[in-house]
Amino acid sequence: MSARTIIIDHGSGFLKAGLSGWNEPQMVFPSIVNYLPCRENPGPSSARRRVSLGIDFCHPDTFSYPVQRGRVLNWEGVEHIWTVVVQECRREHEDAPVIVTESPLGEPADRRKTLEIMFELLNVPSVLLADQLEMSLYASGLLTGVVVDSGHGLTRVQPFHLGCPIRTSSRVLEFGGQDLSAYLFKSLFKEECNEHDLFQLDTVAAIQTNKCYVPQSFEEALEFCQNLPSGSDENNTYQLPDGTSVELTAMQRLAPEMFFSPQRFGLPGLGLPQVVRDSIETCDTSMQPTLVSHVMACGGNTLCVGFTKRLYKELITDHFSSTKATMWVGSNRNFSVWLGASVVAHLSTYRSQWLTKGEYDEQLRV
Repeated sequence: MSARTIIIDHGSGFLKAGLSGWNEPQMVFPSIVNYLPCRENPGPSSARRRVSLGIDFCHPDTFSYPVQRGRVLNWEGVEHIWTVVVQECRREHEDAPVIVTESPLGEPADRRKTLEIMFELLNVPSVLLADQLEMSLYASGLLTGVVVDSGHGLTRVQPFHLGCPIRTSSRVLEFGGQDLSAYLFKSLFKEECNEHDLFQLDTVAAIQTNKCYVPQSFEEALEFCQNLPSGSDENNTYQLPDGTSVELTAMQRLAPEMFFSPQRFGLPGLGLPQVVRDSIETCDTSMQPTLVSHVMACGGNTLCVGFTKRLYKELITDHFSSTKATMWVGSNRNFSVWLGASVVAHLSTYRSQWLTKGEYDEQLRV
């Protein structure tokens, strides 16, 4: 295997990519493409449209996410992003193999399309398709435990035993950071809400990153925020680019509570701690103490202030009182999938799972 491997972790919100052997991906950017209009193709549906990365500030209405809720909806966009990544990495390592992480929700057709792009379009020498949650497990150095991954489009819970996923205990919530963003969009801008407005996009992203947090007790935090005199806490205000200030409501600052109590926000389904408990309880009784003591939190949402502390607190229930629950969290947990793939890139035990260009061509001839 090459001394360096190109690793592509393409999530719903962000793409993380780079060469193995580093402590973090060298390329991290929003998983967004846009279609540049011109006189010949004034609309995004035209066959002659030109695709490019990111948002075109002159035409912000033309951007979209090619991957949504862990599913590829726009292969043309995905192909363009992967081409940019591979060409950039090849400046240093021309014949590097490629690891592409894949969502558990992927279909066999998605795997075939991925291999087609890599071998026929990009002409890479070999490819490994790696399960995202399995890679997160390896990033922690564990073989047995529960991976709790909360990203832009999905929140997933997957127990593992000796490196093998316990499929019957897998849980997938079609709920993630984009739902938190949607709530802030609607509550901040109301009838003027426009998710293609760059001003609103920046405002929501900044508030979500810098002002929101997960309370350890929602009732106490809500009461405290509501009883504060107006303007007495600078954390409750956000300064807009034009210099004006917006005072945030208690519910806006506490919006990440929706991961733990979705019903408070009018959303269906169970809170994340209950989903984790249900997943563990479906596993063999003899495994449960080990699983409870090896819960690994990863994904961008887990970086939210108070998130992992609250999750740990709610997992300490009477049912698990005899077991010492342990939450495994790393400073780079938003890159856990990529880091795990970087480890796997150099493991000889995975050698049989790589597919070479010659083997791919042979399969096509059969």
